[in-house]
Amino acid sequence: MTLTPIMLVERTPELASPPTVYNKLASMLNDKNSSAEHISAVINTDPALAARLLKIVNSAFYGFPSQIATISRAITIIGTTELTNLVLATSVINTFKDIPDSLINVNEFWHQSLSCAIASTYIAKQCGQRATERFFILGLLHNIGSLVLYQTLPELSKQVLMAARFDNEPVHQAEKRIIGFDHCEVGLALSQAWRLPPSIGEVIRYHLFPSEAKNYPTEAAVVHLADIIVGIARQGDDSTVPIEAEAWALLQLNTDVLPEIVHQMNEQLENITSVMLDS
Repeated sequence: MTLTPIMLVERTPELASPPTVYNKLASMLNDKNSSAEHISAVINTDPALAARLLKIVNSAFYGFPSQIATISRAITIIGTTELTNLVLATSVINTFKDIPDSLINVNEFWHQSLSCAIASTYIAKQCGQRATERFFILGLLHNIGSLVLYQTLPELSKQVLMAARFDNEPVHQAEKRIIGFDHCEVGLALSQAWRLPPSIGEVIRYHLFPSEAKNYPTEAAVVHLADIIVGIARQGDDSTVPIEAEAWALLQLNTDVLPEIVHQMNEQLENITSVMLDS
């Protein structure tokens, strides 16, 4: 039987179902009877998670003038949806923390993903998008399929990385040739297994080729551009995937904003990594 992305996710116990607290919160978001007290009670069932969330919302990344001492207060300040996204973010980072350094540097992976999250948020603001905080989680999770492959198929993933490094083969093409599918397809499968919002799944699936996104083309284009900017800024690497012309046209940005995007990304990165990746 040919292995498929969804089979890969479903056969891995720690990936087959969504993180417990996030799953409960996601259900409560659609329940009109759920109050801030109900939501905070769910989060507080995991004291380590609650402490991490308070550390994040009290960090320089948010820059609130006074201390936020409780989860209930955090909900009041940043809102239920954003706090739920922070729960998802911290849960995902924790899920993949044990990938061996011999394969990839997980910390560096999250530095790049957090850079993309910050850049995505700033690009969305420049494009006049509403609720731009949602772009943070889109940018953060866009490459999550790569971690699934590293965790579940380490030997094949090593072959992919070797092909990309020594033969200059684009990673997604090497994945399709060696594994049979790429990290974008695997990330979509994970988002479906975890019942994440459809926008997250579509951005994960089409961030390399955002013109193929049917329902969330702007979101996919934003993360596409952010991903490329991060690659150039952090590694000087602009050779893997060029900026898609349709995506650039859709966003209607002036090239003058690109240096400011990099500046914002670099300025905020240390603030958020110090709390998100502090184990």
